[in-house]
Amino acid sequence: MANGSGAWDFERILQTAAVRYNGLGPATERIRDWQRLLQATATLDEGEQLERVNRFFNRQLTFRDDLHLWAQADYWATPIEALVKGAADCEDYALAKYFSLRQLGMPSDKLRITYVKALRLNQAHMVLTYYASKGAEPLVLDNLIGDIQPASRRNDLLPVYAFNAEGLYLAGHAGDRRTGDSKKLSRWQDLLKKMQAEGFPIGEG
Repeated sequence: MANGSGAWDFERILQTAAVRYNGLGPATERIRDWQRLLQATATLDEGEQLERVNRFFNRQLTFRDDLHLWAQADYWATPIEALVKGAADCEDYALAKYFSLRQLGMPSDKLRITYVKALRLNQAHMVLTYYASKGAEPLVLDNLIGDIQPASRRNDLLPVYAFNAEGLYLAGHAGDRRTGDSKKLSRWQDLLKKMQAEGFPIGEG
């Protein structure tokens, strides 16, 4: 696999989650659906993988803010936590899509979790952006709308910064430039540790 973290053992992941949550109920089928999505899209081209992963999480998860879900102002949930709840905040959608596409073999440098200001809502927001090649216009995978659109059509979003396994990037008039290491993002590191505890052989970050 492209991120070097190996295959995901969903039997182990489900067992670990069932113990943590004292049973999973309907969440079992949501996690199984995620497993089936990854199996069904493994051999598809990148464009189709983007479409199916984006559609899956936008349909599976209901938007709820972190205060409602976790009684915290800002909590980054793992894909399992989001699927157990059946709900997610904006960053949880972006993270679940990112890890799914990485597991499908998409290179990390084509994907960035991007922090933006949603201008119409006048609030912070996160999306996943995809770059077909270096310097290409990114495509935006968003939970606010169903369609994947090029960034030039999303004038309702103002990019601030982005990150992936390779580093941090600042948006600017000269184009995105790498400015640091994602290891400095404490919530990102905490998220990777939580996924490792859930049974994911995460080898990045």
